[in-house]
Amino acid sequence: MGSTIVAHEVEKSFGTGRGSKRRAVDVLRGVSLAVEPGEMVSIVGPSGSGKSTLLYCLSGLEAADSGSIEVMGRQVVKASRDSLFKTRRDHVGFIFQSYNLIPSLSAGENVALPARLAGRPLTRAQVGEVLESVGLGGREKSRPADMSGGEQQRVAVARVLASSPDIVFADEPTGALDSKNGREVLGMLRRIADDPQRSVVVVTHDLEAASLADRVLVLKDGRVVREMGCSTAGQLLEALGEAA
Repeated sequence: MGSTIVAHEVEKSFGTGRGSKRRAVDVLRGVSLAVEPGEMVSIVGPSGSGKSTLLYCLSGLEAADSGSIEVMGRQVVKASRDSLFKTRRDHVGFIFQSYNLIPSLSAGENVALPARLAGRPLTRAQVGEVLESVGLGGREKSRPADMSGGEQQRVAVARVLASSPDIVFADEPTGALDSKNGREVLGMLRRIADDPQRSVVVVTHDLEAASLADRVLVLKDGRVVREMGCSTAGQLLEALGEAA
């Protein structure tokens, strides 16, 4: 099995201002990287460095202006809407800071939805098992509004586990959680990456979270300025200080 993600010279800019004052702001300036099966990669950097934009471009949620991005061998840059939908449906799972649960659906229904859309419907027992695995046994009928932030993020993790994606993209997954729930969610992400067939890519400001990764990419001004192996939070703080 080859790399799950291969990106080469990815560029992205956004327009700001109006009329004669409109200008383009370069957010990604030629980013290249590869992510391997069984690997957890953290992306860190100062605010405005392009971390989340890179994550969204890699996953096909945001269109890159140029360069090449292959997800499980499928080209993402300039791909059609239908092709992007199939790539995300077949290979990708997402975990966001804001949980992105559907309020009108129960926890069990939220977990089951991606698998059902992918044509791989889950039984009620399977949904119960995956919720049990994230510490939410017996909560299948609970609505997001009746759950704490930590519980909602566990549902989001369970949703990913149930759909068995090849790649999990996580954007600030602990940003809205207390330290205890944050550690538990990070442990779940680490266990996903320990599967030799799957990869996890995490964007985070939390250096304790980043230190769980096998590899850390430090971004500054839209470029990868440093690549580090397993690192402590202290080492990452020092690297960020140099990148600031």
